[in-house]
Amino acid sequence: MAVDIASSRCIFMGRSSRLGVRIAIMTQHRARDVEVNQMSDSNSSRTAGRRQFLKAGGAVTAALLTPTAVTAASRTLPALPSNPVTPAAMPTRNLGKTGYKIGIFSLGGQAALEKGHNEDVAVPIVERALDLGVNYIDTSSIYGGPSRWSEQYIGKVMARRRSQAFLATKTKERTRDDSLRMIEKSLQLLQTDHVDLWQLHDVGTMHDIELIFAKGGAMEALIEMKEQKVVRHLGLTGHYRPDALMEGIRRYPFDTILMAINAGDPHHYSFNDALLPLAVEHKMGIIGMKIPGRGRLLSNWTPQPLEVQKKMWEGMVPAPTPGTLTMREAMYYTLSRPVSTVIIGCDSIAQLEENVQLAREFTPLNDTQQASIVARAEPVAKPGNFFRFYERP
Repeated sequence: MAVDIASSRCIFMGRSSRLGVRIAIMTQHRARDVEVNQMSDSNSSRTAGRRQFLKAGGAVTAALLTPTAVTAASRTLPALPSNPVTPAAMPTRNLGKTGYKIGIFSLGGQAALEKGHNEDVAVPIVERALDLGVNYIDTSSIYGGPSRWSEQYIGKVMARRRSQAFLATKTKERTRDDSLRMIEKSLQLLQTDHVDLWQLHDVGTMHDIELIFAKGGAMEALIEMKEQKVVRHLGLTGHYRPDALMEGIRRYPFDTILMAINAGDPHHYSFNDALLPLAVEHKMGIIGMKIPGRGRLLSNWTPQPLEVQKKMWEGMVPAPTPGTLTMREAMYYTLSRPVSTVIIGCDSIAQLEENVQLAREFTPLNDTQQASIVARAEPVAKPGNFFRFYERP
């Protein structure tokens, strides 16, 4: 069943109206900050300007709540982000039909970025990524648990460097109203009035698809926010099995897909066989994830004791031995597939710098080289793709 796009048009009503109010206030806030910064470079002046704005906030909110104010407001998205370092830092590719040139390595919002009370490590990683030419940052409303640490850390950098990164986040919710609550909070934490890509998180089964595309489902929120220019592009993501993602692509012309595609993929519920060609056919921006399989595909990964693994998400498939590949082999395999970029979470600036260096030096592998890496990954392919083996409705 295709979603009824026409029925979702128009009108901020209910929560959408409140979201429109918040976005308008945030836009006013950012404009006032610019004005204050131009008047004075001192921190005290900027603080005073923000306080003065907050005093006026009640009047602004009252005006926006009038019946015609929100619907009459004309929103225009800014130009696509541009990191001036990117072209010299690494090869770039088209992000599908979005018109964006994306560096082949992008920063994922997990690893250090999802750990609680880890600002001293996480924020410098985001800063350094932009310095090195990364121009795409991915996060989600569920990274870092209820506190959404990943969005918080990224937001601290986006407050100053928003124009340098194509910013992507996600909703794990399956209803319109819950998804609208998610994007409202995402905007607040990311300290922006728009995101470049809003994605359906972890579409794994046909049950997910039916909920998302039902009346009152999450798809209504995604379309509405795109029409209202709160989000620029729409995407779906998944790492479980290919069928539901393929059905999602058939039901709506998504701009991007974020999919798990690593050297172990061809051995279990492969995304390479049919999902990847379908995404290419639809001219989607294709973002690869789970490149090292949470480290389990890598020869320098040290397995934790099995008793410890059993208490972890990854523990559904025990990994008693290290992997068989280097990070170069793992990354170059995926980049040799028809993807736009790969996202990888980093635990340290050293890891980040290694990944950027690998991207800078990348040359595509031929079919024989790819086949060799896939064969070498087979002994650890199941632990490296553990996320395809838990039970789902």
